[in-house]
Amino acid sequence: MNGEDEFFDAVTGFDSESSSGGFSEASQRVAAVMCVDSGRSNGVGKAGERPPRENGIQKHRTSLPAPMFTRSDFSVWSILKKCIGLELSKITMPIAFNEPLSFLQRITEYMEHVDLIHRASCQPQALERMQCVAAFAVSAVASQWERTGKPFNPLLGETYELIREDLGFRFISEQVSHHPPISAFYSEGLHQDFLFHGSIYPKLKFWGKSVEAEPRGTITLELLKHNEAYTWTNPTCCVHNVIIGKLWIEQYGTVEIVNHRTGDKCVLHFKPCGLFGKELHKVEGHIQDKNKKKLFMIYGKWTECLWGIDPAAYESFKKRERRGDHLSKPQPDDSSQKADGDVADAVPEVQETVQVIPGSKLLWRVNTRPPNSAQMYNFTSFTVSLNELQSGMEKTLAPTDCRLRPDIRGMENGDMDLASQEKERLEEKQREARRERAEQEAEWQTRTRFQTNRSLHQATSWRTTQLVERQCCGRNGGFIKAATRTRGLPTGCMRGATLSGISPAAQISTEGPEWPPGPETGLRQAVTAETSFSSDCVRGDSTIPGQRFDSN
Repeated sequence: MNGEDEFFDAVTGFDSESSSGGFSEASQRVAAVMCVDSGRSNGVGKAGERPPRENGIQKHRTSLPAPMFTRSDFSVWSILKKCIGLELSKITMPIAFNEPLSFLQRITEYMEHVDLIHRASCQPQALERMQCVAAFAVSAVASQWERTGKPFNPLLGETYELIREDLGFRFISEQVSHHPPISAFYSEGLHQDFLFHGSIYPKLKFWGKSVEAEPRGTITLELLKHNEAYTWTNPTCCVHNVIIGKLWIEQYGTVEIVNHRTGDKCVLHFKPCGLFGKELHKVEGHIQDKNKKKLFMIYGKWTECLWGIDPAAYESFKKRERRGDHLSKPQPDDSSQKADGDVADAVPEVQETVQVIPGSKLLWRVNTRPPNSAQMYNFTSFTVSLNELQSGMEKTLAPTDCRLRPDIRGMENGDMDLASQEKERLEEKQREARRERAEQEAEWQTRTRFQTNRSLHQATSWRTTQLVERQCCGRNGGFIKAATRTRGLPTGCMRGATLSGISPAAQISTEGPEWPPGPETGLRQAVTAETSFSSDCVRGDSTIPGQRFDSN
């Protein structure tokens, strides 16, 4: 067996030594829809039915079909004890530690507070625009609070598309590389006010009692009205007490947001927990001009809100605070000491509110989560809607869309046995396809590509110059036959032309409007030169009503 065969995908089944059984009760739960939004009309139908429209805007579901199952009966230590210091993408994890979303859908959560981008586009001053962009960058990680489940690893060529008319954006993403795992995404405003794109290469490592996730990859936001491009990278996320004790999450690291037109920069420090947890969830930073003069101070918590204030007022307040800092420091909690001698990292006591400095300006506040969020994997209201499969969507979605994965759908519906079996089947099919490509020395190439915006990314980025479609294997020509049914979007965008590349035998499509709008037709990309531009297609055996899921 070669090294490629030994490189496992995450979650291929119940592989834990102590994970036998345990799901029989969960698989028998009734897939009932729980109404959690008491402030709205309770006109949400049964699971699978198309929600009603309100004022012409499509309503989305407010709950998952089945509640979350307990993870208390499963031991992750039996799996992780031999993997200290390794990447978690190289080991097998039981499905019990997943959440019913693909990583591509997890990336889509960046868009929950897209109103901040719309607000930035309307601001006349560069400083005010940077304030909104900084708030958006912080809000993009807010949904990770208390989210201890691992999203499903996308299959190579897997896609996800979302159009939210009520929020004013559309979004598409694709898994463009399997080893290393790289996900590329692209979004645009429906009113042509912004472009948002990037690629994410999550590096996951296990350090004994914690799991660290470093989301490598540059994120780019373009405000078209102002001809501005902003770039940044996300902070590091760490999940503590993966072996014993209560799970808790922190974000830490420095995020630098650069306005490449004006030279302004926003530097945000995501504070680590520290010895007594005093700094947990805190974010502090400033906006400076190209001469490094501080123009605006920012503070708050990434789990709650973000405020800003003039630098002089901020420094004056901090001086008074230091002079009056006479409070005794809290003592560490000894309740985490275990009888067997193992010690869990004590969960820091979090102050739920931010001390607001007089004269501060509110930049952003997190959306309230549903009342039963804890029973829905701690999802936000926006997250709950991401895997929704409304009536009729099967006819328009690409067969590679995350919503059509039977393993994720099974987990969402509470059928854990089916979810485990389907995930193992899909990943084995992906390994088989990889072996076939290696034997045949097959490689997919883009039809046309050229370098762009190297100064923004400090790496090679690619952009397709034509709207094209892949000749997909399978019945009736796959993508090509059904490409005109993508709700007014151009053929070759959502069903054919993908972020990763195009088959050499691809056909050019001229139907539909340009997307994104502009002199160059096609999909912008933020995929580095090291990315493998491969996108094979293998038909799966299992079906979701009305559609097949393609895995490779």
